[in-house]
Amino acid sequence: MPISVLTIVLVSVIGGLLYAAYEQHVKLQISKNNNQQDSETQQQMAALKERIEVLEKIVTDDSYNLKKEIDSLRKTG
Repeated sequence: MPISVLTIVLVSVIGGLLYAAYEQHVKLQISKNNNQQDSETQQQMAALKERIEVLEKIVTDDSYNLKKEIDSLRKTG
């Protein structure tokens, strides 16, 4: 087997292996980034749910309705 053929085969195989390793590295980095973004999104959603619960309590509170009625009477009177 001529040395040039052997060199071409070795370069091709090593190049293919290096490319596959690089591809896996890039996929891992993307996966880590997506997991971090998912975690941040989940934290933001939890905070928003808490705020919505507080707002619902305020709006459904009887004193809130009373204030609303008093304000509407002031506007019409």
